[in-house]
Amino acid sequence: MRQRARLDASGRLSPVRTCVGCRSRAAQSDLVRLVVEDGVVTPDPTRRMPGRGAYLHSDPQCWESAERRKVWSRVFPVPAGGLDTSRVAARVAAASHVGVGQASR
Repeated sequence: MRQRARLDASGRLSPVRTCVGCRSRAAQSDLVRLVVEDGVVTPDPTRRMPGRGAYLHSDPQCWESAERRKVWSRVFPVPAGGLDTSRVAARVAAASHVGVGQASR
């Protein structure tokens, strides 16, 4: 049986989505929603922006995998000309540096 939803920290059901980078399934709350806005792939942290959404872990390896496999043209069907993914790259880079240089106790 396929897992459709799982309980989150508050005990509510959380929808399951697939990361476009690593293609693994995870709770929607563990992923960043992405949408296209004026030809730019944009993170949607509130999950309220209109349009088709895709999901990605905030992990540099997932980002690199998505870029290497050129998933953007399949995930977001747009006219030829390509998409600008710089906003997502900046968010993933910022997320990977959180906690760097801090000693754990």
